[in-house]
Amino acid sequence: MENPSVNPVPEGQRLFAYLAFGDAAQAIEFYAAAFGATESYRLEMAGKIGHAEIAFEGVTVMLADEFPQIGFTRPAGSSSVSIVVYVADVDAIAARAVSAGATLEKPLADEFYGDRVAALRDPFGHRWLFHSRREVVSAEEMRRRMATA
Repeated sequence: MENPSVNPVPEGQRLFAYLAFGDAAQAIEFYAAAFGATESYRLEMAGKIGHAEIAFEGVTVMLADEFPQIGFTRPAGSSSVSIVVYVADVDAIAARAVSAGATLEKPLADEFYGDRVAALRDPFGHRWLFHSRREVVSAEEMRRRMATA
């Protein structure tokens, strides 16, 4: 039943990463240490976290324990998805995440498209790309730089 006074798309809520874990409670602790995440809330069901939300750097991430019976499973080794988050200080968040147990997949670098980037893998197999914009680069200039990279 529609309620015309309710916005069907909540303000500022268009897209979320929703991650599965073997131990979502442990993941929440890791993200607090690695990214400074705070837990907004959690719903527990059958001794598992059925849904939780964390927030950091102005983004919200949804997560839960895996439920294989409905096809919601954690990465098997690694994930084909990368979660991209823009932050003010990519070097600081990369250092904090590595200190908490993340793996830096390649050295931090200033990329041809104008961003400084850290590629990290968390202990649960999820891949994170943290970016800080260093310069605004036109599409034409990106193509030129990419051709010479």
